[in-house]
Amino acid sequence: MGDELLEGLDRHTPLGERALSKLRWRCRRGLLENDLFIERFFNRFAPQITVGQARGMYVLMDLSDNDLMDLLMKRKPLGSEIESEEVSEVLTMLLQ
Repeated sequence: MGDELLEGLDRHTPLGERALSKLRWRCRRGLLENDLFIERFFNRFAPQITVGQARGMYVLMDLSDNDLMDLLMKRKPLGSEIESEEVSEVLTMLLQ
């Protein structure tokens, strides 16, 4: 999942400050283009990110930079191995 602070929490629970800080740190990427999408995501949604969205983001951050960029540029669909409601929701938010 990515973070023990999210264990056992309902997916609709607002993300606490400490968990948000850890998520931001985990989302740092080596590819500038990915960072731009992620920075815009946090600028828009940081105050309202939920536990479920954080879980989805952790799954996306486990992808390689190139695989993440392919999703963000809509060059590839979301693979069935990581597809979930939480991941789909975050990907939609990243693309807004």
